Amino acid sequence: MSVRFGLRLAVACLALFSLSKAGLSQTKVAIVSMQRAVLGCAEIKKASAEMEIKYKPRQQEMDKLQRELASIQQQLQSNAGKLTPAAEADLNAQGQRKQRDLQRMDDDLKADVTAERNEILGTSGRRMREIVQKLAEEKGVDVIVDEQSTLFFKPALDLTAEAITAYDKAYPVK
Repeated sequence: MSVRFGLRLAVACLALFSLSKAGLSQTKVAIVSMQRAVLGCAEIKKASAEMEIKYKPRQQEMDKLQRELASIQQQLQSNAGKLTPAAEADLNAQGQRKQRDLQRMDDDLKADVTAERNEILGTSGRRMREIVQKLAEEKGVDVIVDEQSTLFFKPALDLTAEAITAYDKAYPVK
């Protein structure tokens, strides 16, 4: 069990215990999978498709460079012993440059995708927490626990689908 999971479980149990001690004999509890809720909303699906389109040219450029690198390696292998030392050194130098370029492009692409994804998920996550809080107030729920920190729950307690619907209504895709 991870420390993060254990901490979440302890906080959820403490919240339930505190509510029962406060005289609330009928504590209303609900479950939401924040991960499924955020990833299931239309805004995230649209953003994901847009990111794929946006970064596709860079991925294609990397694929092209990878093919060029493979071609150089193939030339070196198929012509082993046949090339002059200068030609072999030239091919090796080209291969090393392309390998460095490919690595740099890969690092840059990963960093850009990660930064953009984190920004989108951060915004959507904050919005989803607000939606879940409103749902709790509307339904008179005292505690909402994230599905990841729950060992068992009845499916009737799961508000994830309602959270996605409410999110899509509050933040329609344009």
